[in-house]
Amino acid sequence: MPRERLSGWGRTAWTVADLVQSTDPNIIRSTIASSGERGVIARGLGRSYGAAAQNAGGHVIELTSEHDPMGADAVLDPVSGLLDVASSVSIDSILRLCVPRGWFIPVTPGTRFVTVGGAIASDVHGKNHHFDGSFGQHVRSLTLMLASGEVVELSPQSHPEWFWATVGGMGLTGIILRATVAMLPIQSSRVRVETERLPNFDAVCDAMSGDGDDSTYRYSVCWVDLLATGSSMGRGVLTRGDHAAPSEVKGDDPLAYDPRLKVSAPGWVPNGLLNKYTIKAFNEAWFRKAPAKRHIGLESIPAFFHPLDGVNKWNRLYGPQGFLQYQFIVPLDRTDVLRRVIENFSEAGVASFLAVLKRMGPQNLAPLSFPTEGWTLTLDMAAGIAGLPELLSRVDGMVLDAGGRHYLAKDSHVAPSAVRRGYPRFDEWMSTRDEMDPLGVWRSDLARRLGLVHPGRVS
Repeated sequence: MPRERLSGWGRTAWTVADLVQSTDPNIIRSTIASSGERGVIARGLGRSYGAAAQNAGGHVIELTSEHDPMGADAVLDPVSGLLDVASSVSIDSILRLCVPRGWFIPVTPGTRFVTVGGAIASDVHGKNHHFDGSFGQHVRSLTLMLASGEVVELSPQSHPEWFWATVGGMGLTGIILRATVAMLPIQSSRVRVETERLPNFDAVCDAMSGDGDDSTYRYSVCWVDLLATGSSMGRGVLTRGDHAAPSEVKGDDPLAYDPRLKVSAPGWVPNGLLNKYTIKAFNEAWFRKAPAKRHIGLESIPAFFHPLDGVNKWNRLYGPQGFLQYQFIVPLDRTDVLRRVIENFSEAGVASFLAVLKRMGPQNLAPLSFPTEGWTLTLDMAAGIAGLPELLSRVDGMVLDAGGRHYLAKDSHVAPSAVRRGYPRFDEWMSTRDEMDPLGVWRSDLARRLGLVHPGRVS
């Protein structure tokens, strides 16, 4: 069994584990049975930014499908749109199978290189949370291997407590083997996108408010300039849209879908390439490129939903130091806190290559699911920025005092107390998790740091 050095997508906090690459239930079961005190965690394509799929000194089972998604790993019912799929299949493979047949993934994060198992364990959300909720709300059932090796079928109707503890449970209730997902019907592979340049924070909040027309768009997201100051503080570019009708698409086949990786990041990039000066120049160009008045156009699915996927291994652009992705949410009526957070980043001159604001809809039934009704801001920052830990700690306090929380799938920073304050049903989730895994087999570096598991396994 090879020992491998692993990290999250942010390329920080590398640790070494015994890596098993298999989707065979018998191999998975024997690996669990032979695991020692450090336990086991599942891993998909490694797109969690922190250490959610790492297990220092223990076992990591990597479930990634190499099979053709047209085969048994993913089967689409052409009438109901129900997709029976192995947890190891990626959203990329699902889109290649389903889009030409008139079906789209109901919720996609900013990358299509995420497995179904990872999407459920992180309860991923997308640009349509205010409209469609998160990924777990579209999962009709799932097959889970418990730490005992027993395989159980879970759904919102059958073992609902176990089902919702697994959705957003960061892989700490068991290994997901298969799932049934309700797909979204579409008539074309294009998105009708409305783009608008907004001059400051107030204009951004007004445009995205639920009191306006934002709720009439299935997809809505705003890029925010964190380096803008003065009257331009919090300026942004708002993009909203929906799936286009066939009549809007040129060409013979409105469902044609051919995603391609356009370029690759260099194998080695020095630290500091993405700094406040280069990002400030990029922000200015990006803002000026956007139309001053509303503009409607068509974009492909990859261009609208997964723009960074066009650059293979784009995480290398931060250099060997890696980067942090920091995502939080505050209630809808606390735009004052959101403003203060943006002001703090702006005044500190901390550059974020990616700063995205979204208005989220109501929370689902999963105790550890991140999305709840409010405003969520996502930031990417180089790990080596001077004063960054202190800045983030100040922001943590603002977020938690406002009744907000942090997204565990992105986290590599917050304290254990932040999880307990931000997730009021945490004790309920822990009780269910202990019921599903009484010996404490499922463990990860993230879980140890945040106290999501008890300190040691029960022998």
